[in-house]
Order: sequence, then structure tokens, then C-alpha cells
Amino acid sequence: MKILVTGGAGYIGSICVEQLLDLGHEVIVFDNFTEGHKNAIDPRAHLIVGELQHRDSIGAALTDMKPDAVMHFAANALVGESMQNPSKYFRNNVYGGMNLLDGMIENGVKRFVFSSTCATFGPPERVPIDESLPQRPINPYGESKLMFEKILRWYDEIHGLKFVSLRYFNAAGATEKYGEDHRCETHLIPNVLKVALGQKSHVEIYGTDYETPDGTCIRDYIHIVDLAQAHLLALEAKESAFYNLGTGGGTSVREVIAACEKVTGKKIPVVEKPRRPGDPPRLIASSAKIQRDLGWKPKFQSIEKIVESAWAWHVKHPQGYRD
Repeated sequence: MKILVTGGAGYIGSICVEQLLDLGHEVIVFDNFTEGHKNAIDPRAHLIVGELQHRDSIGAALTDMKPDAVMHFAANALVGESMQNPSKYFRNNVYGGMNLLDGMIENGVKRFVFSSTCATFGPPERVPIDESLPQRPINPYGESKLMFEKILRWYDEIHGLKFVSLRYFNAAGATEKYGEDHRCETHLIPNVLKVALGQKSHVEIYGTDYETPDGTCIRDYIHIVDLAQAHLLALEAKESAFYNLGTGGGTSVREVIAACEKVTGKKIPVVEKPRRPGDPPRLIASSAKIQRDLGWKPKFQSIEKIVESAWAWHVKHPQGYRD
């Protein structure tokens, strides 16, 4: 297939591009490089520098390339920033996404895979989070993704656009070539590894008095390759669907730090801080539905295996894609 990947220079997008190319697909990356990196793009892919918020820009890319399908990763994804600048999130994640969908309809492209988030659910009534739970986001980031999910449902009903929306929490790990390098790094594992690399003096734990076995928050970490495989399987889906992605278990902040210490052989100094407002004790997603419907099964269940892949990449690229 010929596949257009928006945000293909970002962390998740770049690794999905690599996996698609390894399977023999033709890939066009569409990115504006506000978050992604040129060095993160597999040289086998065709690059179009463009902007989703410019309707003509994405429309021309779809007209010129005539893809069979689109994978959509281009989004702003910082919860804290969305609370400070909601306009940015609704303009990019909703308006920019609508420009993409309209361009697809105009060019007869009817297959779509959306990189969504479990943040659409907000604080869950229970864990693991399955697709039946009510969606009540508590920040503009989660709200913008939920709005776009609702738009997708109507575009399917009215235009026949077949989509799969994949919701997940914490992508982590790396392949041999591509890894995680955000300009504003908020994710736990890369920040812990920066301490091991000598780039930070300590890692901060926000809240140590939660009702969890060690008092720290538990999150669902999913290896980036497993995540990419779910996106590849979604391309083959016959019907539109929403799927949650998780490994079936969760890892606490202290357990992540311990895994990083074991893998790197370095002591990770910790500074304990008060809880952050709105952080639930446990966030774990159920993947039973996608396992049943599409046969997806995560291969990397161990947090140590996830950390090992991330550490190997960071050792090779201590300055990320700026090396």
C-alpha cells in the first residue's frame, strides 16, 4: 500500500514509518517539524514538509501522492500546555485534523488510522480501562482527541471513511535506529535515563502516598514496536472501530526507576515532591477487544525489556537527534 503518515518525524510516527517500510509499503511523511526531527525520518520514505492547518498544503499532498490510506500522528500532546493554551490544541488537533479528513474525502482516500489517547476517558471509574467506560476528559488535550473521535464517526456515516482509533497511555522504548527525543521531555523513562547519562542530577517523583503497593502512581507502559504493530494491523480492519491498547499490567514510578537502575548499572537519585493535581493512582488500559478483533498481542511485557531498548538508543544518541 501507499500510506501517508502525518507526524512521521515524531517519536511514534517515525517508528511506524520504519515498520511500514520494512513490510514493503510505500510511505510518504507529512510533517512541519514543530515537534519531529528530520533525522528521525527513514531515508526510504518520501518527505513532504507541510502544515495541517493550511488546508491547501495537506490537500495538495493528498492530490499529488494519491495514498491508499492515512496514518495520523500529527498532534500536540502535552497535558500541562493544553491547560495553558487550549486554543493551540483545538486548532491543531481538531481543525488541522478536519483539513486532513476533508482532503481525504476530496481525493477518495477512505482508510484512516488515528493515534488517539486514553486521556479521552479522564479519571476512570475502574481499571483496566475498556472501551465501554464513559469518556470524560479533564484537559483540553484529551477533549481535543475526543472531539476528533466523534468527527470520525460522522465522517464514516456520511462519507464512508473507514477508521480505526487507537487509544493508549505511555509509549516507551526504541528500535535500533529510532527512539524518543522530545524538545520538551515530560515522559518518565527518558527523564530517568537522562540522569543515568549524567545530563540531569536527579529524577522527581510526584506523590509517594497513593493507595498503591509502593505509594507511587502506576501507569501502563507499552513498547513502541508493539504500538506500531497495532497501527499496522489497524490498516487491515474491515470496519471502523475504537480500540484501547495496553499490556494488561502496570508499573509504578519506583518500579520504573528500579528497572532503569538495573539496566544502566547507575544509581538514580530521587527527589520526592507533592502530588500533582489530577494524577490518578492507576491508569491501565485493557486491550482485550483489539486482541479479539485484530489478533494484536504485545511482545514486550517486561518493563526491563522496554528500558533496555530505550537505553541502547540513548547511549548511541546521548543528544538525541541533535547528535
